[in-house]
Amino acid sequence: MNAPITPPSLAAQIANLPKLPMKDLWAVWDKYFPQRPPHHNRAYVEGRVAYKIQEEALGTKLAVQTQMARIGEAQSNIKTQRGVEVQVIPGTVLVREFDNREHRVTAQADGSFEYEGRRFKSLSGVARHITGTQWSGPLFFGLTKNKQKRGAQ
Repeated sequence: MNAPITPPSLAAQIANLPKLPMKDLWAVWDKYFPQRPPHHNRAYVEGRVAYKIQEEALGTKLAVQTQMARIGEAQSNIKTQRGVEVQVIPGTVLVREFDNREHRVTAQADGSFEYEGRRFKSLSGVARHITGTQWSGPLFFGLTKNKQKRGAQ
């Protein structure tokens, strides 16, 4: 008699995402989302799918969301694409001290950012709100470095 097949654990499912061929990753995406994103960045697709897998397994209660955010922060690999576009895993909390005050921004599952109860479409919007001037959000929050060399002639 064969033992019943046990589905992989939640951690195993998420750990397996980077190993999947892209066509299989798209099949998982299609299970959770009605349409594909306009860009096909693998890290973005993996992050969104991982979030949906966790959401399906654990639910969406605030305590679970908070726990998922903490786990995401601990495991996050914030990546930049050619120093311009920044993908941040949902639940990641970015912290920046500015004007003698600590500012906390949370990345949302829909790609927006929450700051003091308000939603912003981009990190640059948050940085502009905080400083009152034009800023690169990724630069303001330390996700990218200013490539301009100072003192070079």
